[in-house]
Amino acid sequence: MPGPLVGVKVIDLTAVLLGPFATQHLADMGADVIKVEPPEGDLLRVSGGSMGRDKNMGPIYMAANRNKRSICLDLKKPAACAVLKDMIRTADLFIHNSRPQAIERLGFGYEDLKKLNPSLIYAYSLGYGRKGPYGHKPAFDDLVQGVSGAASLQSRVDGQPPRFMPSLIADKTTGLHLCIAVLGALYHRQKTGEGQMIEVPMLETLASFWLTEHLFGATWRPERGDMGYDRIINKFRHPFPTKDGYICALPYTDQHWLTFFELAGRPDLAQEKRFIDRNERAKHFSELYQVLASLLEHRPTEEWLEMFDKADIPAMPVRSLEDLLDDPHLTATGFFTEREHPTEGPIVTFASPLDFEKTKVEFRRHAPRIGEDGPEILREAGLGDEAIEKLKAERALIVPSQAGGGG
Repeated sequence: MPGPLVGVKVIDLTAVLLGPFATQHLADMGADVIKVEPPEGDLLRVSGGSMGRDKNMGPIYMAANRNKRSICLDLKKPAACAVLKDMIRTADLFIHNSRPQAIERLGFGYEDLKKLNPSLIYAYSLGYGRKGPYGHKPAFDDLVQGVSGAASLQSRVDGQPPRFMPSLIADKTTGLHLCIAVLGALYHRQKTGEGQMIEVPMLETLASFWLTEHLFGATWRPERGDMGYDRIINKFRHPFPTKDGYICALPYTDQHWLTFFELAGRPDLAQEKRFIDRNERAKHFSELYQVLASLLEHRPTEEWLEMFDKADIPAMPVRSLEDLLDDPHLTATGFFTEREHPTEGPIVTFASPLDFEKTKVEFRRHAPRIGEDGPEILREAGLGDEAIEKLKAERALIVPSQAGGGG
């Protein structure tokens, strides 16, 4: 069966990771995502260095752009802008992550495009809400990690200087929210026929993301305690050493703790109210985590895991990124697949985490080369071969043979 978004046409001017991460989910669900790239291509193509046969097919780009088609247009040229506007006339969604001022100068602001297509959903993400004093500033993941409180979170745990999380967490979290917002707007349009504009700023997204658990004592006025969920920022909360490795173990209910103390040979600890009463435990996380650490270190990881599974106590091993490639669960669910890429040869791809019973999410096509689908897309928009050749000659439309990079 086709994906749930089959028939939805997306004009995608996003770049780097935030926007492409959002539109990949749309593409995985069956939307026809037309990736519009500048002559140099999406900057994400070269992130992580040149490892492949084609320098423009970098590993992060390939991981975030499957199931899309690419057209390369030089929007500094009026002919390219005219072609893009023709494509937008029949689109369901126009999406970008440029600063609004820049996109409006090109003639692709919401007020311009809704005249062409009144039912168009116009979605964009930017660093900071446009109405605020940061609204004009550029934004990258590191900057938003800093200003949103993310970089300082680890300092609350260990007292060390602020540091960035080793993931593009701001880009990907905002990308997911952007995708969610688009789905809501598509549903609204289905019910009413109305298009609308959507803004999803990175700072506001990340602030709400952290504050869900970390607003904590500042929830009330006057405040009833500090900000920061104390159990989560506790310095003793970490994977625990075992006899031969590490384990993530979280006895959670009163019964879990009673059982764990029995398994660990310390039934005496089950007599201490601070450990076996959930209301008291909330006041003694530091002692509790230290007790866990002292008891878990005496047996091998697999022995603990087997015991915890039988007792239904939540626990999992600590894996490295490399371990994931051979993880038995991911292997059984078919998460990883080796495929033959048309330019890069054998590559590993991973599945969408979404699993629809009726409308399957499938891998349909590899991340495209720069502009490889341009002529096909323009024919669908009603242009003839002569007009397409003229655009190529003017370099308003660029195809792989013109783009360079081995494609």
